[in-house]
Amino acid sequence: MQCPSCQNTDSRVLESRAADGGRSVRRRRECLNCDFRFTTYERVETIPISVLKSNGSRETFNRSKLLHGLTLACQKTNIPTAKLTSIVDELELGLQQNNLREISSSEIGEMVLDQLGNLSEVAYIRFASVHREFQGISDFVKALKTINSNKNQLASVR
Repeated sequence: MQCPSCQNTDSRVLESRAADGGRSVRRRRECLNCDFRFTTYERVETIPISVLKSNGSRETFNRSKLLHGLTLACQKTNIPTAKLTSIVDELELGLQQNNLREISSSEIGEMVLDQLGNLSEVAYIRFASVHREFQGISDFVKALKTINSNKNQLASVR
């Protein structure tokens, strides 16, 4: 590792610990030439995932964009930000583990809706209205019926 102070490549590790919920390793290092101390992070290299948009364009998966959409849908619902971050983390990890190089934005949206259906009906409807591009009240009614039938199925299993 190159020292940010003197650019020497010889350093020793003083301390290592897990960071980002175990997804990376934080290392405290000391340069053997100038004694400068610095921090490095080691992460697993991930395969970039392309998202196929409904208009046919492609863009790289952007977790902050997805988290922003979730945050908007969950405003005033008492769902903690940590839970939303966890949803995005799990979704991204699932995509990486399946070695998907490309996924449609509609598939991602449906995965998010599956998670929101268990958390908050209000957040589900808000997210669905944007994701599925609701045109009128009939689209809202249809989504509400879907939530209701899913609840009834869960109740019958218990």
